[in-house]
Amino acid sequence: MELTEAMRTTGTCRYFRPDPVPDDVLRVAFDAARFGPQGGNRQPVRWIVVRDGARKKALADLYLPIWKAYLNGITEGSVAVSALPTTVQDADHFAEHLGEVPAIVVVCAALDGLHPTDHELGRLSVVGGASIYPTVQNFCLALRDQGVGSAVTTLLCFEEQRVRELLEIPDEYITAAHVAVGFPERPFPRKLTRDPVEQIVGSETFGQPLFAVAP
Repeated sequence: MELTEAMRTTGTCRYFRPDPVPDDVLRVAFDAARFGPQGGNRQPVRWIVVRDGARKKALADLYLPIWKAYLNGITEGSVAVSALPTTVQDADHFAEHLGEVPAIVVVCAALDGLHPTDHELGRLSVVGGASIYPTVQNFCLALRDQGVGSAVTTLLCFEEQRVRELLEIPDEYITAAHVAVGFPERPFPRKLTRDPVEQIVGSETFGQPLFAVAP
């Protein structure tokens, strides 16, 4: 698959077929993922592929209450989201059926392999993720290239300690994301909806657009 097409059509898959994902497909995806950029080439990311039914159910049982609380916040207006109602509905279906996806890939990262330069700025620290999430995106793109769908979620990181115990994750590793993986039940999107470049790219300053809006 051509790279740009993969980038434009690797949406969040929330409906999966029950077919198992072969090991060789996962190996190709992990092999590509490891070339994602990371600070100092420390390679902090480790992966756990969960396919056992009992473990998947345990992860899903942890996930569902967190999602439902978030969903209630959306419904009651205390959580502001720009997602369309159908997207929220699809996300609810995903949460209800997480334990049934063919595989849940848990993304772990070694704390000593991260270098967050923003932790003293008095706001949410995010820089450490630069050594994690590019590899996750590579993984999802490599799956897409093979016709496999994925859904990245970070909600379950709220239950990191219980996930750590369930999957025997060492204390020096954190959980950074969970990726549902499987063959999609529905076709891949032909085109994802995103803000146009005229709205998101500045020239020299934040408020000065680099590209003029087409007349």
